[in-house]
Amino acid sequence: MAFNQDAYKELEQVVGKNNVSQDIAMRESYRVINSQSSAHFGPYDVKSPMPGAVIMPGCTEEVQKIVKICNKYHIPFKAATTFWSVMGYIGDDDSLQIDMKRMKKMEFHERDQYVIVEPYAIGAVVQVEAMKRGFNVNMAGVGCSSSTLAGTASWVAFGPSSCFMGVASENMLATEWVLPNGELLRTGTLGAGGDWFCGEGPGPSVRGMLRGMQGPAGSMGVCCRVAVRLHPWPGPRVLPSYGVGAAYKLVPQWNIKTYTLNFPNWKGYANTINLLSQNNEIAYLGHRQFNMWGRYIKLPMLELLSDPEGQLCDLPKYMNDPYIAEQNKLCKIDLQVVIVGMTKRDMEWKEKALDEILRRVKGWKNEFMLQPKIHDFVALYLLRLGHKNLNYTLASSYEGSGGLSNNVFVTSKVMEEYHEMREEFDKHSTALAATGGDSEMGALSTLGGGGITGYEFFQWFDRHDRESVKGCCDFIQNYSQKLCDKYGFGADMGNWNKTARHPETDYYYTQDEQNEMFVTMAQPGLVTYQYKVREAFNPLNLCGSYYRTLDPEYLKAYKAKQAKKAKK
Repeated sequence: MAFNQDAYKELEQVVGKNNVSQDIAMRESYRVINSQSSAHFGPYDVKSPMPGAVIMPGCTEEVQKIVKICNKYHIPFKAATTFWSVMGYIGDDDSLQIDMKRMKKMEFHERDQYVIVEPYAIGAVVQVEAMKRGFNVNMAGVGCSSSTLAGTASWVAFGPSSCFMGVASENMLATEWVLPNGELLRTGTLGAGGDWFCGEGPGPSVRGMLRGMQGPAGSMGVCCRVAVRLHPWPGPRVLPSYGVGAAYKLVPQWNIKTYTLNFPNWKGYANTINLLSQNNEIAYLGHRQFNMWGRYIKLPMLELLSDPEGQLCDLPKYMNDPYIAEQNKLCKIDLQVVIVGMTKRDMEWKEKALDEILRRVKGWKNEFMLQPKIHDFVALYLLRLGHKNLNYTLASSYEGSGGLSNNVFVTSKVMEEYHEMREEFDKHSTALAATGGDSEMGALSTLGGGGITGYEFFQWFDRHDRESVKGCCDFIQNYSQKLCDKYGFGADMGNWNKTARHPETDYYYTQDEQNEMFVTMAQPGLVTYQYKVREAFNPLNLCGSYYRTLDPEYLKAYKAKQAKKAKK
């Protein structure tokens, strides 16, 4: 079935011939091998379907017209901006891929401390402009090359600075949203005829229906503009750097300090996170960042990366350096923390408070990480999150696995068990890069003020090697998920989106398929409620299956059938 040509002509009239294409080379470029990056449904070696056409709108009015045309001709569609993973790509044949790159405006409201952004205003640009005005924005863990709007409106988007600035759902204010049925919805104070400063209005939470905590990954239409909360930034208006790419370093600032905290045991680690959460004004940013390379090479990797002439072939030299090896061993249980002083007195208090926490838990500051070239590199790395290319250092792809827990005292207890399990796997398989078992990394908190930890265990694999892809899937399903089940963590992160796409074909699930998947779940009321929401906003079901739904009538019939069986 080919793309509807009547619809295509109407789309041309909306955006002009230069901004819509059916060229096969263009359409092929909007496909992705779904193991390219962390898709959270396991790595599989199939490509997303080829779109029937690709279109680039330039404003909200054009988006609304495009969506109405899709409804008129029953054409599935999906909007995306930076296309970080397969979540941004279409999942049905002859669909319309909407690329939002033409929409990249920002509008700062300094008095009310928010910025209105369009989809292609990426984190790096928004942050630079915010800092010029004495503000900062929460940078999602995905990095500064990602869309601020997409993270805020459509995905989890917690990051190292969430302990101070909050997660995406906390920073999302008013929005301008084209619903899947083509209607334009303005939420919060904007919808009540006011400005953009508040995300909620009277009555049920529309923000909750549209994005909730995790976000619909683009399955609830197209968010065209969103107001995002700004946070205090007492640092320099332009971050001064020295060195050469890619080893840029932050020029030292009196009120910005970066420490790697080390602990004698996981209890001390957990107690530190608990204390930082109770006194949430101490840490401006907190993350277990560099463990992503594994506990055996994290400091050798930093020594290499801070050297502009360093190459991966130099890694054994750094690993065998006695001082680096000793410090790396001491850094087995670690946490990176950035403290930022609003005043000199505030900075002095934060330094003393952090020292007191370390005294209580018998922790210390890693001395290797205090070297100026390392400190300054790490400071810029964490404040900007501009080195996401390093996620692909050890192999051509990775999948995030492991479980999230609200309780760091529970999560931290399984770190060594996970480490041992992964090392055991590596003894009989070469599918994954051997990182030393523990490559668990994650934010100090996924909630403003602290309290909810989040960890992602990187599994590095070769996406061009089918056996490596299969081996990663095997580890997630038969090792990592079982550990999550054992401790009640729920779905392994590598299975978050398992119910959103077919692993063998990368197509979306139909409603009938979702009905079969969800009818036996423990609390089906969640997905039957979402079905009602989807029916109200997206009756033709044109935006894919990341928004999980269960038809209440199907559930009712299933229960009646089960009751009949029970009587017999």
